[in-house]
Amino acid sequence: MAYIGRDISNLSDRVVLDNITTSATATYNLLLNSVAFVPSSAESLTVSLNGVIQKPQSSYTVSGSTIVFASTLSALDSIDFILAERAITLTTVGSGSVGTSQLVDGSVSNAKLANSSITLNGSAVSLGGSATISGGKIGQVLETRLTDTRTTTSTSYSAISGLEASITPSATSSKILLFANVVFSSSNHSHIKFSRDNGSSFVGNGVASGNRDGVNFYSYTAVNTARSDSMMFLDTTNTASEVTYKAYWRTSAGQTGCLNRTPNDTDANYGARGVSSITLMEVLAWA
Repeated sequence: MAYIGRDISNLSDRVVLDNITTSATATYNLLLNSVAFVPSSAESLTVSLNGVIQKPQSSYTVSGSTIVFASTLSALDSIDFILAERAITLTTVGSGSVGTSQLVDGSVSNAKLANSSITLNGSAVSLGGSATISGGKIGQVLETRLTDTRTTTSTSYSAISGLEASITPSATSSKILLFANVVFSSSNHSHIKFSRDNGSSFVGNGVASGNRDGVNFYSYTAVNTARSDSMMFLDTTNTASEVTYKAYWRTSAGQTGCLNRTPNDTDANYGARGVSSITLMEVLAWA
């Protein structure tokens, strides 16, 4: 409910002015604590003379810090009291004087926050007209799952058919979080790694040099073992165009690399031993 009552701009308090001793005159000084008091108007005073409340303007008027009665009084008269309404000055809170201790926890809503009022790591964050921060979140998630089996005997890297995913970043400042899980085995050494430019270069983890350069997964297991491994890599693409991440693999000469099965399995006897997948997440940059 809205406030009902006197406008707060007209708030006042009441004070009793100093006693006045009457004499053969109509004009008397108004004092408050022996200091001249200037009322805002005759109506702001309540005057009792000889036990009777006087009517402003007709029974008395005011001029500066004096009250003038309509007729001359005498020493036999008695001014019982004069009440004065004193205006209250509403003070504007000084700039920078309100601290966090004066604010109730949780009392500041999004609508009260300006775009420039939030900073992160020393930089202002643009909120697009809202105080809800949109940066630093996951913009989109895409996943490809490979449920059937794959094998390779190639000693040079070739794409794993079906184990790839494409994503189009919403901005060049976004990063792509690549998450991959493979069910992988081989009868000797085999490697898997990921590329986002059709195999011309690779992204992710791995040994800095040698035949395992850029390798994300390395298998050297018994022929009847299929091992599930996972990896994550945060890739900086610097593009808003579509990016495709593909898995590539190779194995040692005369050996067999297997996905979702072991070298001793056959599809007819065992089927797939697991599911391999690649998941892409767009991580939005701080605006």
